Amino acid sequence: MALTFDAEHPGRSQCPPGVAEAILDVLDAEEVPATFFVQGRWASAYPETARRIAAGPRRLVGSHSHHHARMSLLTDEGIRADLEAAGDRIRSITGVDPRPWFRCPFGAGHDDPRVLGALREAGYRNVHWDVEAFDWEDECDAPTVVERVVDGVTATGDGAVVLLHTWPAPTLTALPEILGSLRDAGTAFVTVDRVQGDGR
Repeated sequence: MALTFDAEHPGRSQCPPGVAEAILDVLDAEEVPATFFVQGRWASAYPETARRIAAGPRRLVGSHSHHHARMSLLTDEGIRADLEAAGDRIRSITGVDPRPWFRCPFGAGHDDPRVLGALREAGYRNVHWDVEAFDWEDECDAPTVVERVVDGVTATGDGAVVLLHTWPAPTLTALPEILGSLRDAGTAFVTVDRVQGDGR
């Protein structure tokens, strides 16, 4: 299964400073691969963390757009401009090209032929998810994140893609238990290219 994290500006409660860095600490200590979808403007605000994400030996970097707008609400030109701005910013800060991996903000457009066509033209493919922890909800706590992820992966089976975020404190608290429970169940952690093909 593939753990994925959207690295974006937080817009909810339970987002103390340092959560993204602490999540990276846990993943490094446990030697767990993960995929990060990085928002271009977020990379500008947190360049050191963005570089650390990209430098990890078991990490894959994708784009999470530049402005975190719903792609389905943008014009074709707006989509192209947003993809280009995000790609340029992520490459200039991290030295890594996020193509071909992309995640639509809010999942909006993941099944829209127009959006998917624009992504293909720009060299991207969207990576949706099978399991969502809803860790961004104000009332969400760590035990709920653990339950949603572990139960969701168990129900989905081989190739499950899990959506988490880099900023909620409950995600950080839940992560060690998620990793331990899934490992005990025989789960192998991989990046999304191993689940969906290399995308080239």
